Amino acid sequence: MKTTTAFLAAIVFCVACSTVYALYGVSYEGTWPKSWPKELEPLRKQSRTLEGPKAPNLHYAIRFTKREEFESAWPHILEVKSKGAPVVLVRGPNFFLGEDSKAGVVVHCPPAGTKTPEVPIPAQTDASVRRMNTTYIELIYIELIVDGDVVDLNRIPLPADTPIIDERFKDEQNKSSKPSGK
Repeated sequence: MKTTTAFLAAIVFCVACSTVYALYGVSYEGTWPKSWPKELEPLRKQSRTLEGPKAPNLHYAIRFTKREEFESAWPHILEVKSKGAPVVLVRGPNFFLGEDSKAGVVVHCPPAGTKTPEVPIPAQTDASVRRMNTTYIELIYIELIVDGDVVDLNRIPLPADTPIIDERFKDEQNKSSKPSGK
């Protein structure tokens, strides 16, 4: 009886572990489509691709360590974004870039082969609500990991016709709005 219980516990543990690790498939290079701007080709080796978690959504994480390299790539990165999709500003560390990277870009895409619409749902005016629905409505949006040095918002243009969602200070706002408990 003890052997059977131990065996079943081991099976349950293995199944649970494989489920956790199977949430994302990871490739340690940028596997974005060849149709993307040719100027992004040299960045494939410093990038990684994550596929998941539910539908096989694709996340192309491009790490940058040199400001000049990022600034020359930025206009071409914007070319792959869907019209009307947001640029989300966040701080590092970032799950998609990896903990060692402080600056970069993550291009979030629907599953391969999905036709992206020209514009988001017109009734959606709140940018944060639109972002929550981007996976649902199959848009390609950009998450910009800002460090103030390599990725410096004072040195790059943000597109005027694009919703900008600033989440860089979201955690600090949540901490300061919580009651102190006194």
